[in-house]
Amino acid sequence: MNYDFDDIIDRRNTNSLKHDFAAARGMPDGLLPLWVADMDFRSPPCVLSALRAAAEHGVFGYSMPQEDWFAPTLNWFSERFGFAIEREWIVQSPGVVCALSMAVRAFTDAGDGVLIQQPVYYPFFHAIRLNGRRIVNNPLRLENGAYRIDFADFERKLISERVKLFILCSPHNPVGRVWERDELARLGAICQKHGCLIVSDEIHCDFVFPGHRHTVLAGLSEALAESVVTCTSPSKTFNLAGLQTSNIIIRNEALRRKFSRELNRAGLGESNTFGLAACRAAYESGGEWLGALLAYLADNLAFLRGFLRENLPQVRLIEPEGTYLIWLDFRECGLSQDALDERIVRRARLWLNDGAMFGEEGAGFRRINIASPRSVLAQALRQLESAFSRI
Repeated sequence: MNYDFDDIIDRRNTNSLKHDFAAARGMPDGLLPLWVADMDFRSPPCVLSALRAAAEHGVFGYSMPQEDWFAPTLNWFSERFGFAIEREWIVQSPGVVCALSMAVRAFTDAGDGVLIQQPVYYPFFHAIRLNGRRIVNNPLRLENGAYRIDFADFERKLISERVKLFILCSPHNPVGRVWERDELARLGAICQKHGCLIVSDEIHCDFVFPGHRHTVLAGLSEALAESVVTCTSPSKTFNLAGLQTSNIIIRNEALRRKFSRELNRAGLGESNTFGLAACRAAYESGGEWLGALLAYLADNLAFLRGFLRENLPQVRLIEPEGTYLIWLDFRECGLSQDALDERIVRRARLWLNDGAMFGEEGAGFRRINIASPRSVLAQALRQLESAFSRI
């Protein structure tokens, strides 16, 4: 089938966080939004068909997945990542962000340190701080245009801060790293050595650019899988975030019970009727659509790369290996934080993510979402060029 990712869909006045809440979030109206991590593309036809069927049924009572519901999810991860999952390992959650908080509450106590690797997806901070735990930072190092893990610092802080839980972002949001198998194995070995559990946020696992391959951390060994909570969801892959469905994979039965207990304590143990229908359809029949989407995103990235090289050489692209969220380095522009905001928001009329929201290591950077029609991306880049042409 041919899929039209160039179609511009007007998302205004649809309660869209991305398009309808500028003023509520302290931003000027009328900005071109390329910030929050959802896509401006329709979900696959198979998903739309499943949702229409669910809507036409007309009864939206309490729902739970039946036994045959799990097969497409199990097959997806087995066939694409070589990760064999048992049906009972899956716990449903309203979302990965929810699951992060539930994991922090289930596996740590008030005052405990939870380790993250900044700059990193900012809800990690909220999951830790709002639940009364301490952030322990193992900052990623930017070396020759790519981010690396400081393994010595990682192990030192696990020990000195008595860290019980490490939250891994894989693939990494916002810096775009797709961690190599040996990097993941080294992290896993250090955590096993010191008795540290790992929550691995792998929500972007399906977004990997050519030349790279996502490795499921828990798939490295059975021993490591016993101390890993793998957070997955069809929400990023198929643009289903608003349907509040994620699959949290926990092999260890004791950990699974603890996690499920926290979900139930919060009253979050039931499933979204439409989310169940969409998830099944996506994993069952959405592979062809995803292949076309990945090709389109690769072309968007190439367009962005070429535009910056030719028109904005002072803005440095941190070459992504995965995700559709691109990390841009504006530090060579020599602007203060306020001046950079003025250029991007007031002059370019763009809404991007401020890099500092991902940790102090992100100061001088911005995150841009390229999961939009190419004409929209081109317009955004032209506006950016106009705003920076006089530097």
